[in-house]
Amino acid sequence: MKSALIVGGTGPSGPFLVNGLRDRGYAVTILHRGTHEIPEIGPDVAHIHADPHFRETLDPAIAGRTFDVVIATYGRIRIVAEAFAGKTGQFIGIGGVPAYRGFFVPSANFPTGLPIPVPEDATTVQTEAEHRFSYLIASTEQAVLAAHPRGAVYRYPYVYGPYQLVPREWCVIRRILDRRPFMILADGGLGLMTHGYAGNLAHGVLLAIDHPDAAAGQIYNCGDDRQFSIRQIVEIIADEMKHKLEVISLPAEVAYPARGVSLEITPHHKLLDLHKIKLQLGYADPLPPEEALRRTARWYIEHQPDRGGDIEQRLQDPFDYDSEDQLAAIYREAAGRARQFHREAVPTPHPYPHPKAPNLARDHRNR
Repeated sequence: MKSALIVGGTGPSGPFLVNGLRDRGYAVTILHRGTHEIPEIGPDVAHIHADPHFRETLDPAIAGRTFDVVIATYGRIRIVAEAFAGKTGQFIGIGGVPAYRGFFVPSANFPTGLPIPVPEDATTVQTEAEHRFSYLIASTEQAVLAAHPRGAVYRYPYVYGPYQLVPREWCVIRRILDRRPFMILADGGLGLMTHGYAGNLAHGVLLAIDHPDAAAGQIYNCGDDRQFSIRQIVEIIADEMKHKLEVISLPAEVAYPARGVSLEITPHHKLLDLHKIKLQLGYADPLPPEEALRRTARWYIEHQPDRGGDIEQRLQDPFDYDSEDQLAAIYREAAGRARQFHREAVPTPHPYPHPKAPNLARDHRNR
């Protein structure tokens, strides 16, 4: 039987990867620190408990072991890749979209912001001085492919689904549970950022195992085929919870309560080009994103984070409803003042000619 190791395995996409590999006939092992287990991973899956952030803890744990496939979703991926050089037939590293130049520092590109959509060959951050975190992600990608020339790298977007450490959806769900009548969103909630349901992302990763020759040496953007704006995400969750939630739009620089739900780093679009993974590996969403979002909402209703606990602190959402009410009052007052300056537009005819008779040089409006 073929063998596979997932480094991580207990995060959002982990159970989908485990079960997808089992369905493909692999004997699956997961390597993680052992700080928590999840019921979605069955007893037939072996566990190696070790810290994948350091060679001194990782090397003894995998000594003498080889695997047909290794998928690294957790730890220091560069270190994991180097540790498994010569120990696996196929290595898949999971990175992230912050590798792209302009993700954190929009002014690094001209015009400002990321390309829309962002293809895999868009420029990545090249120096630590430019942006350290992005550089570490981008340089790790190269380290993975240097250690595993026939490996593959995936640039994960925001992942939604169960077990997310920063569940943006909870910002909406809690407000609805608390019977809030409105929610503040930045710039109308019209920002576009690629998201991926954990099961859909896992499917995309497993396609590299199904098509190893096509995936060899490649870097792939991944995410749901269909994307929603932040406003649409709020609308879907509210509809699932049968609650009418008014959206109040504020400029991004003062929409403080919206920074949790929008994961706002900058107000620019962060939409990925998914053409490559579709063309080379045949990717399509196995679960429609609207249903995936509804499932995610239901899971968090059943598994609610502690109020004021670790997850809410990670979200950086204070759920400060008094401040939200004050901001909403300022908005309504300012909007009312702005409406006082409304002037009726002067009617103008359609700009293109619409002649009433044939062969006229100009129509009846002299167009």
